[in-house]
Amino acid sequence: MKNSNTYFFIISLLTVSVFFCLCSIVVASPVYSLVQRDTSITDSTNQKDIVDLLHSILKTKTKVEEHRAKKKLKLSIAPFVGYTLSTGFAVGLSGIAAFYTTNSHKENESVINFQTLYDSHEQQTFITQSNIFTHLDQLKFVTDLRWSKYPTTTYGLGNKTTALRADSMVYNYFRLYQTVLKKITPNLYLGGGYCLDYHYNITEHSSLNHRASPYYRYSRNKKSYSYSSGLNLNFLFDTRTSPINPLGGAYVNIFGRYNLPFLGSDSRWSSIQIDARKYFKLSNHSKNVLAFWGYFWLSIAGKQPYFDLPSTGNDTYNNTGRGYVVDRFRGTNMLYLESEYRFGITKNGLLGAVVFANVQSFPNRILAPTRTFIPAAGAGLRIKMNKYSNTNLAIDYGVGIEGSHGIFVNLGEIF
Repeated sequence: MKNSNTYFFIISLLTVSVFFCLCSIVVASPVYSLVQRDTSITDSTNQKDIVDLLHSILKTKTKVEEHRAKKKLKLSIAPFVGYTLSTGFAVGLSGIAAFYTTNSHKENESVINFQTLYDSHEQQTFITQSNIFTHLDQLKFVTDLRWSKYPTTTYGLGNKTTALRADSMVYNYFRLYQTVLKKITPNLYLGGGYCLDYHYNITEHSSLNHRASPYYRYSRNKKSYSYSSGLNLNFLFDTRTSPINPLGGAYVNIFGRYNLPFLGSDSRWSSIQIDARKYFKLSNHSKNVLAFWGYFWLSIAGKQPYFDLPSTGNDTYNNTGRGYVVDRFRGTNMLYLESEYRFGITKNGLLGAVVFANVQSFPNRILAPTRTFIPAAGAGLRIKMNKYSNTNLAIDYGVGIEGSHGIFVNLGEIF
């Protein structure tokens, strides 16, 4: 890591400095300024999306547009065939559905994400995640359900792992997280729920010439499964108008997890995840946004199963670490910072672009001094898939250290 490119090092320092300056401003601000909701409203007037482009090519009548505007469900679906660093060549389907649960539209917009894919690495994945609000936002139901057959490569723990020590593994994975949050004050929620992570049929196809694999050295056994089952406590502060493509506001989610043997967990362990985001709309005459993201995944007590440890790309929406393959870095704790500038290319909103930089670290102990960071940076294109929900197709190219680089595709903004 000491030979990291100077360019990336400078970007990393700027990212860290700017983020903590923003945190200081937010902490020092009066309480009343924090609870004001982001009033940026997506106006679809004179805006175009990919559906409009197809109608223009096919010369479809304008009454189709009127029908779209009246629809209560804002649905964006993107079948894809392509290549990314994490999946290789892949085919799949991604979708986002945005809607209101009452006719009054006085609550936050509810969102359901789903994705299914099959790739040249023989990964098979199905994911559905939902955030559903009830009348006047009194309750919020958060669900994360996924299943995958996941061939992957592990490199060991910490910041200084190399591709020379890579170990190929395959496992099946089932996840079920269900959380219910109660509105306490405007934009503030408290709640809890249940978490299950079940990894099974774990097998190794080691390329380490009979040396002990990172998985075996950590686990100290050849067990072909791991079962983590427990309760969670959740604190949520959210002033965004939309989680799909925020034009302003702030988001803080603190997620504490406690795994207990009486619920079936293999061991007793606990962790905490802190997800903090801030968005600045730079002008009333454009939708250009400067966005900042801090994500901290910390082990509090006990010993987590190897595949439940913090790792690159394994946050809630699998978006950390653009520039690296999923699972490239793993550790007992994860510190992550990212900044992104989003700007339009065409006045009608059909095309936009971003530039971004991120830095991550995996210290062994929470309070241990972090001397090495893992940086990445890149740029990307945005294509408007649905102007009513302001949903973009994100196509990014990221570059990391040690020659890591690749394409990353997502429906909706990365954060």
